[in-house]
Amino acid sequence: MKGDYQDLVDEISALLGAPATLENRDFRLIAFGAHDSEDDSAMDPVRTRSILTRQSTAAVRSWFEGFGIARATGPVRIPAAPDAGVFRGRICLPVRYRGIVQGYVWLLDQEPGPSAAALDAAMEVAERTGVLLAEEAKAGADLSREFLAVLTAGRGWQQDMAVSALRLALGAGGDGLHATVCVGPWAGEAPASVPGAAAVCVVPRAAGRGGDAGGAEGGASGGGDLAVLLRLRSPDALDPALAAVARLLPGPAAPGARPATAGVAEPVRGLGALPAAWEQAVAAARAAAAQPRLGRVARWSAIGPYRLLAALAADPVDDPAARALLDPAHRELARTAEVFLDCAGQAGRAAAALGIHRQTLYYRISRVEQLTGLDLDEGEDRLLLHMALKTARLHG
Repeated sequence: MKGDYQDLVDEISALLGAPATLENRDFRLIAFGAHDSEDDSAMDPVRTRSILTRQSTAAVRSWFEGFGIARATGPVRIPAAPDAGVFRGRICLPVRYRGIVQGYVWLLDQEPGPSAAALDAAMEVAERTGVLLAEEAKAGADLSREFLAVLTAGRGWQQDMAVSALRLALGAGGDGLHATVCVGPWAGEAPASVPGAAAVCVVPRAAGRGGDAGGAEGGASGGGDLAVLLRLRSPDALDPALAAVARLLPGPAAPGARPATAGVAEPVRGLGALPAAWEQAVAAARAAAAQPRLGRVARWSAIGPYRLLAALAADPVDDPAARALLDPAHRELARTAEVFLDCAGQAGRAAAALGIHRQTLYYRISRVEQLTGLDLDEGEDRLLLHMALKTARLHG
């Protein structure tokens, strides 16, 4: 399919005597013609970024869409705008199928420019491109539906049927090596394409055995989490996949809102393992949101105790021993107790990590014991409180 797009772009480039680029309707680069000009002005920052990063910025997209390209049925000329980094004018050929825009072919405008006959011929090629893009979008929608069914089906025959349908939709690569990714919270629809992805879908928060990455606010109105099935060449080839996932994360969250994070499950071979892999991915995404030191993209293998806690704690913690300590009025005491337990009860390490005197630490720990009724010299009491504090992070 990618080779077909390249052939079509090359055909348009030849017809119009200028290198063309093809982007989908989300402004993600699909194919581009060769640039063999020695003139530095043949490229500008917008085109260079598009080719190097395979996508355009939201500002660039808004600028071009302001010229009506999403509604146009023929070539659209767009003037240069140096302030926006657009140093050269553009010709945009909308790529449509049955009246619906599927993408855009872009060319740098130049004098005297292509003739009307050449542009008509190029639009015919754009129409053939639209057919391919529409077929690919339909196939992607089918994969999205089947992937979602695997992640949300109940155990037993329903899951077996869903796995069989996804295997059929994926074809020969269905039982290859894959990594499952959760990105959440996710607003809106799934992206049209993700580099290296075999399937993409949005899982409602209330769906699936592990689909509540955002916590207790799930349900039909609570949004969802993006699920991505990434193809892998080997279990050690996760770095490109992680880079693709990081690019999916939106910018900083609004004050008070939970930031979007991503979790990556351990690679699996065989589609029957995807529901368990999805649970791992959800757990890793929740852990990344709970523990900033994990970063915004966390692998399940690296989240430590959260691997167990995410599986055990479906609801916010309400243990009677920890209830008083978890009250917002005792936030500093709870933090002290967590750091103390993270340091295996070593007072010197804990005091240094908290930046307080050791005597202050001892005083706070005694207050924690009074509030909880626990004896932090006892291993099981330490374990109970440590689990309660870490679980509260997951639901924070």
